[in-house]
Amino acid sequence: MGRAFEFRKERKFKRWAKMAVQFTRIGKDIVMAVKDAGPHPETNSRLRTAMQNAKAVNMPKDRVEAAIKRASDKSMAGYEEIVYEGYAPHGVAILIETATDNTNRTVANVRSYFNKTDGSLGKTGSLDFIFNRKSIFRFKPAEGLDLEELEFELIDAGLEELYVEADEEGNDVAVAQGTFENFGSLQKALEEKGIELTSSKLERIALSHHEVTEEQAADVLKLLDKLEEDDDVQAVYHNMAE
Repeated sequence: MGRAFEFRKERKFKRWAKMAVQFTRIGKDIVMAVKDAGPHPETNSRLRTAMQNAKAVNMPKDRVEAAIKRASDKSMAGYEEIVYEGYAPHGVAILIETATDNTNRTVANVRSYFNKTDGSLGKTGSLDFIFNRKSIFRFKPAEGLDLEELEFELIDAGLEELYVEADEEGNDVAVAQGTFENFGSLQKALEEKGIELTSSKLERIALSHHEVTEEQAADVLKLLDKLEEDDDVQAVYHNMAE
């Protein structure tokens, strides 16, 4: 399979093994949601989304409730969301979403990762032509569910595409994709149809992909690993061809 494949496989195992990292990131999502619109998921769609994502990674209910309680305390400071953009070695575009309570620490760390791997940190907005932000909803297709009919019914809610992909275990997962602006309407439409979502996210989709050799991919993955291991990093996107 090659060296790059082994790097990717190892990276996936590391990501799924570190449940504590996922819990921390979702915990931050919960805090930001509560600070933004209150502690009640019935009236706070962002909190409802974070709780769905917590359930998808088996985050304990008491941890979710504790995060909501902490965020409800007005004395607790929130997190600032900052996006960093740059290039890994060999011209691969990298976009990093962060949530931090110390911007100086975060930017210093992110810059150091790029410098140590021969990458370069760029200006905000410099990669707008490469990445497009999309609403992505995943769910397990129930037996008997007609996806073609569902796709037709969701068009008015902002659906662009409905397809099936394999998850980490090889199981089928349905993916509903819409525009950034239609996140709320598409989420509501799916919930009204009784579909239990396993994840609801705004993701950055690469509009074009950059080809690299196996050896070059290994260099890029070193930077991706450093970024994903940082506590302030919420998500990392790239346009390296798989």
